[in-house]
Amino acid sequence: MSDPGKLNTSSSELDLDRPNIEDYLPSGTSIHEPHGQLRLRDLLDISPTLTEAAGAIIDDSFTRCFKSNPPEPWNWNVYLFPLWCCGVVVRYGILFPVRVIVLAIGWIIFLSAYIPVHVLLKGHDKLRKKIERYLVELICSFFVASWTGVVKYHGPRPSMRPKQVFVSNHTSMIDFIVLEQMTPFAVIMQKHPGWVGLLQSTILDSLGCIWFNRSEAKDRETVAKKLRDHVQGSDNNPLLIFPEGTCVNNHYTVMFKKGAFELGCTVCPIAVKYNKIFVDAFWNSRKQSFTMHLLQLMTSWAVVCDVWYLEPQTLRPGETAIEFAERVRDIISVRAGLKMVPWDGYLKYSRPSPKHREQKQQSFAETILRRLEEQ
Repeated sequence: MSDPGKLNTSSSELDLDRPNIEDYLPSGTSIHEPHGQLRLRDLLDISPTLTEAAGAIIDDSFTRCFKSNPPEPWNWNVYLFPLWCCGVVVRYGILFPVRVIVLAIGWIIFLSAYIPVHVLLKGHDKLRKKIERYLVELICSFFVASWTGVVKYHGPRPSMRPKQVFVSNHTSMIDFIVLEQMTPFAVIMQKHPGWVGLLQSTILDSLGCIWFNRSEAKDRETVAKKLRDHVQGSDNNPLLIFPEGTCVNNHYTVMFKKGAFELGCTVCPIAVKYNKIFVDAFWNSRKQSFTMHLLQLMTSWAVVCDVWYLEPQTLRPGETAIEFAERVRDIISVRAGLKMVPWDGYLKYSRPSPKHREQKQQSFAETILRRLEEQ
């Protein structure tokens, strides 16, 4: 159960994180002392100052969810610069080649076992799936080793049970690898091109994973049916969903899609938190390919991560799927120390329309008006 004190702390931290409207107003302008009866129309008439301020705040609070803040440089003097150079030599000249060899050995072991099992045990599905699950866990362990991954798991390990689904916050595609090395999850994921897409359509298909195209509207109905069918099977791998629908920078959580919460089954939250002490694990897919992201991890000192398997949750009487999703998001956010923001992650791929922006600006103005009336 989540601690109410922690929930209050999280809310107050979020309030402190919100920008002050006064910072966006011209000097000499104040909204603290309204004269007479102030109406919404009057407030909106402070145009374009207020609407521009609201737009700036909206854009800022949204885009910072997908920004990777570079670490502050520490090799700023003649004493530290030689140490930094030594670190570069060690990471790129020693650790990186060793990690490439480790990953190559892992793929050789995996493929030399997976291909014969997949071909020769066609008529023995139960045994074949069991061995394939173990092999996928094995190759994921090699991936984590190639980053010198230091992953600490908290809570009971997930088990195969019908009518349950696991949901987690999403920072990078490596979330799946980190979780998969402990439990053979079947994941729902965006279909990717290149070598990642090849792995999806061959190896990961054996786990019962479900793929979709974000641009295809008809995929939603197909995916929803596959989800319902998957959670009913007792022999299926546990289903893992990233309900944010996109990678967020591990400081915030955006709105959870409600699909995972209207399946009529138990929802098991998983909180994933990366420590940036050595590398930022956030993957910005719009600026960096997954291959370059992996190279960044493999040339760092280590990837440090905590994973919490949290208490299973069920839909409460009178609770809607959206309210259920927000409650689970709050549980994950509190445990991982993330801030909740009221944004749809899909806006990352399509900028808000003028109508949507206008609605948000009007909503912001109404909030300001209510606060003025309360004073």
